[in-house]
Amino acid sequence: MRELAILAFVTVDGVMQAPGTVDEDRSGNFDQGGWAAPFWDEVMPHVEDTAMSAPYDILFGRKTYDLFAGHWPDAAKTKASERLNTGQKFVATSSPLGTEWRNSQALTGDLAHAVQQLKSQDGPLIQVHGSAQLIQSLVEHDLVDEFRIWTFPVLVGAGKRLFEGSSPPLRLNPISIANLGNGVVSHVCRKSD
Repeated sequence: MRELAILAFVTVDGVMQAPGTVDEDRSGNFDQGGWAAPFWDEVMPHVEDTAMSAPYDILFGRKTYDLFAGHWPDAAKTKASERLNTGQKFVATSSPLGTEWRNSQALTGDLAHAVQQLKSQDGPLIQVHGSAQLIQSLVEHDLVDEFRIWTFPVLVGAGKRLFEGSSPPLRLNPISIANLGNGVVSHVCRKSD
């Protein structure tokens, strides 16, 4: 049995939409993209050391997968790019992937069932990178074991939030909290038993 962890960058007001670039995700007329970019130099080494150094498979929502698949296969070779490019990628989607990013597999049909089957297999940790809608569905179906959240000292107002709608109450146990020195705080919490 393997576990599932989400990795998310969020603003203080809970928005996770388009942290990297202005044009990353303009859905809903979001015009505040790139809000995390000024903090990358201190944040990304921490993310790589604490969340991306051990082997893992990745579960993506379709939009996030398309964004990553458009960048990482041609990115400069680093530990992070090598891990993303060689790792197994699962994509929650209702349409063909249409890309040749190696080790990618579509998950169709009942997503909760498909993810539960993935978790029941042998293998490394399954991580979810971004993918707000997917995260909300996973939380709703009680499939998340660990939350790895980096909170940035930024307010952007409207946008896709990490937790929206009517997710069930969930008590978490803090595992680690780190202040990265530039105002970004890393929280790792596990679901209580």
